[in-house]
Amino acid sequence: MRVSGITLPDNKRLEIGLTAIHGIGRPLALSILRKSKVDAGKKAKELTPDEENIIRKHIEEIKIEGDLKRDVSNNIKRLKDIKAFRGIRHLRKLPVRGQRTKTNSRTVRGNVRKTMGSGRKSVEKK
Repeated sequence: MRVSGITLPDNKRLEIGLTAIHGIGRPLALSILRKSKVDAGKKAKELTPDEENIIRKHIEEIKIEGDLKRDVSNNIKRLKDIKAFRGIRHLRKLPVRGQRTKTNSRTVRGNVRKTMGSGRKSVEKK
């Protein structure tokens, strides 16, 4: 089953398979299935064409994939443009939601430290 350009996994339950779409989590997947009156335990390959169309119709009402990503990036850009505190944190690539930065936040800052002896030694070429 394909929904808005994404192929849902055939061998997973619908409640899990719908989460393959960016913007749909478990609770939203369950509510979509409840609205369309389809059993959440059914697998995608067991669906009838009518059930597929009903699910597609309910999913098209929601902002997903490209539209959602565009909205999120526009919101971040707006925060940067108006020089809000959160926007400045995004600009400086620091944690935005109040986390401490003295010890943690290495991944956000790009300061990933490797312990001694981790990884393989590079072999010299002759």
